[in-house]
Amino acid sequence: MQTKTWFITGASRGFGVRIAQEALEAGDNVVATARNAQAVMETLGAHPHLLAVALDVTDDDQAKAGVDAAVARFGRIDILVNNAGFGLLGAVEEATADEVEKLYRTNVFGLLGVSRAVLPVMRTQRSGHVINFSSIGGYCGAAGFGVYSSTKFAVEGLSEAMATELEPLGVKVTIVEPGYFRTDFLDATSLAISDARIADYAATAAGKTREVAKVVSHNQPGNPDKLARAIIVIGGDPKAPLRLPLGSDTVAAIEAKNKKVQEELDLWRRLSMSTDFAA
Repeated sequence: MQTKTWFITGASRGFGVRIAQEALEAGDNVVATARNAQAVMETLGAHPHLLAVALDVTDDDQAKAGVDAAVARFGRIDILVNNAGFGLLGAVEEATADEVEKLYRTNVFGLLGVSRAVLPVMRTQRSGHVINFSSIGGYCGAAGFGVYSSTKFAVEGLSEAMATELEPLGVKVTIVEPGYFRTDFLDATSLAISDARIADYAATAAGKTREVAKVVSHNQPGNPDKLARAIIVIGGDPKAPLRLPLGSDTVAAIEAKNKKVQEELDLWRRLSMSTDFAA
């Protein structure tokens, strides 16, 4: 099989570093990016198929430089994994404008910036696979994670449109929707917590989520190593799905939401259909 070249953001820890490790073990080339390239090297070690690149995804110039370095080293980019991102815990009303802006700057605008830097390479090749990390929170909004969920809903919408736009050009798009996996996502390194606390929310689902997160952290049901191997399985596969839910909790949540949406649609169908001009 042809050696593939992966371009992975957020590759110094969590899902990113595991995917990089699996790709290297498969004999592929890996451009592993993180804000601190040295952290990537310390984690992955020296490897002839590895290029560690310093990349803050919010910096478009760094994204372009990283892509240029990848092409100079390996000649092409076959798979882009937009993995970099972080969470925000707190009720929607509790989030400050600054917290919301920082979250969107990384989770949405960062993903866009890196994609815009990589896509010209893939279009020229007339081949490639963009793998955008969403979340079960990108399919089902969750109390206490509302603003974070909104960034992942944005990723889902962008990805659906990109899939349609890029298909004629030979580029595939997949949305990955992990549930709770045993990484550091609920630690301070990956999760911001709104300082503001509104007393009215304390006894609600939004308030309780703050406490649940402490208990769930490092006790999540998902195995991140198995997730990484799943990404290697689909990476570059022309039959890869548009959406890839990962984790039994994600599958259950999607099934429950789909059932609820269908029930609500059936209940309100007459009113929904009544707003057209008369035939």
